[in-house]
Amino acid sequence: LSGIDQFDAGLFGISPREAQLMDPQQRLFLETAYECLERAGYARPQAPTGVFVGVNSSEYGQLAARSGTPAEAHLQWGTSLPMIATRVSYLLDLHGPSLAVETACSSSLVALHLACGSLLAGECELALAGGVNLIVDPAGVALVGQSGMLAADGRVKAFDDRADGFVRGEGVAAVLLKRLSAALRDDDTILATVRGTAVNNDGHAKAGLHAPSVGAQEGVLCAAYGRCGVDAGTVELVEAHGTGTALGDPIEWEALGRALGSGRQGRCAVGSVKTNLGHTEACAGLAGVAKAVLALQHRQ
Repeated sequence: LSGIDQFDAGLFGISPREAQLMDPQQRLFLETAYECLERAGYARPQAPTGVFVGVNSSEYGQLAARSGTPAEAHLQWGTSLPMIATRVSYLLDLHGPSLAVETACSSSLVALHLACGSLLAGECELALAGGVNLIVDPAGVALVGQSGMLAADGRVKAFDDRADGFVRGEGVAAVLLKRLSAALRDDDTILATVRGTAVNNDGHAKAGLHAPSVGAQEGVLCAAYGRCGVDAGTVELVEAHGTGTALGDPIEWEALGRALGSGRQGRCAVGSVKTNLGHTEACAGLAGVAKAVLALQHRQ
């Protein structure tokens, strides 16, 4: 992403010194959350509004520590992961639940799942769900590279026999959620409907700590479609995780086949936005959601 060093601190009443010591992930998500609310017609929500944001780490904090930046309160709060959500709630005067979610690559999708649950439980009337990921420290790329997970040619080749790894990418996303009945009542612009969500864990996967499990992935798909009341055999489009790794892709493909193949009448298209954007890590799930919504809007 370009321009991550730029920020309109005055718009949010933030001093130049405080802005300087804020992780650019905080600044970027704050701007994106503000724009999301504004575009939805809720620039200053009066109803209880939750904030749920997926984030993995603060490379900015690690970089500041190595560069010898003097420790002070602005730096502590500026590189704190929970502050990514808290600062949005504080500056925009939002009074619903506010939390940062860190579940590795699924962080932004788990944030979406928790936001939906909070709405259904009546904890808030609006919910911002988001994710943000910036790469500002070369050391992080080097460490991932040592694991052998990165593509040698710098390209993600999801579900391809040439797949040899992923590419780290940067991204930020935010969506505003509301109960469908309330959105219809208030004549909101509805871009898509979340019919149901599910979360699980692979447990003791045979291939190791970082490896997925066919059974667990099939299980979470079936749970989600079950809550939606949707026959998985009728699904026509899947936006997959699709990292482009020789280990993960075949496992995901088999799980999709098991969950969606039974009784299937027509074709099901499968894609991964990582082939376009790279793996945006804490933002990857919502990047896929955005792609799926655009596909619905443009019907292609």
